[in-house]
Amino acid sequence: MGIIERKQSEREKMHKLILDSARKIFLKNGYEQTSMRNIATDINYSPGSIYFHFKDKGEIFKELHREGFQLLLGKLKVLDNVADPFERLKAVGRVFIQFAQENKDYYNLMFIVDDPGKESEGAGFKIAQEAIGHLLNIVKACQQKGRFKDMDAEYFTFMMLSAMHGICALFCKDRTASFVGKTNEQLMDHGYECFVALLEKA
Repeated sequence: MGIIERKQSEREKMHKLILDSARKIFLKNGYEQTSMRNIATDINYSPGSIYFHFKDKGEIFKELHREGFQLLLGKLKVLDNVADPFERLKAVGRVFIQFAQENKDYYNLMFIVDDPGKESEGAGFKIAQEAIGHLLNIVKACQQKGRFKDMDAEYFTFMMLSAMHGICALFCKDRTASFVGKTNEQLMDHGYECFVALLEKA
């Protein structure tokens, strides 16, 4: 490995180290109480080393946000090969829930942790829009096949996303303990199937 390649590899490793640390600290402290110094201390580097990679904590947060949505969108797009749009729509919910189960940290940062410095533009926002647009297109495809045709597609998409997010948020914030005798997996998976049963009757 040459000098240029080695430096690039070291930069990528440091980049990942910062993001992994920041993800943990954002979740523990919240956005407002997290600082570049917190992150630097966690990885035993000087704050100046962090600024070499990111201009501020907002840029780090947006990078984590973008990464999470890229990961989710990649999983959703695998379903594009499902011919029946209604079957695809139902599968989207299952993939969404599985994503939250397997990527709790990312899910919390994407949907739950507040970012007071958020802006309406940027790569993270655009890829979130892309994910919602992907769901909206599936809903419209269902309407073309005769399902939900009397409903507004955007409102229906919002309802669908809200139902999936409600299931995932209760899990991610550990709000499922009141359902005694049921595991998180049972509540999430079977709860979603109850929602699907309602969709099938619509």
